[in-house]
Amino acid sequence: MTTHPYLRAYMAGVTVPSVFLLVVFVAFCAIRLAYNPEFPVERVLVFPLALVPAIWGAWNMVYLAMRTRRYVALSAHGALVPPLLIPLSLLGAKAFGFELTPAESWTIVIVAVPLLMIIYYLAWKFLVGFLNELLGIG
Repeated sequence: MTTHPYLRAYMAGVTVPSVFLLVVFVAFCAIRLAYNPEFPVERVLVFPLALVPAIWGAWNMVYLAMRTRRYVALSAHGALVPPLLIPLSLLGAKAFGFELTPAESWTIVIVAVPLLMIIYYLAWKFLVGFLNELLGIG
């Protein structure tokens, strides 16, 4: 299967966060219906539901394109996504009306980036790597 490797890379990248976000969306619906929280939780879900799967798919395509020029392990390549997503998330939070003080922003960055880099490392190593192998691009 040698046709359309970038399309297959995009599909492999999009699959993992899409399935995960489906579970998050079901949990969101249960929380929204059962507890009716005071803060607008749906605003928090706009960024992940809209952009994260597309970013993962594009990032997997970048990995495929880079693989011929320079070798970087897929897991290390995937661990570089959170330093790109966190600033975008903070800008999105500000755009959607969540007021964060600079201290809160730095706390989020200091705590979230290393934790997310570990999670993304493992997800890219085992899940996206498995899908890449399955689709013949790994």
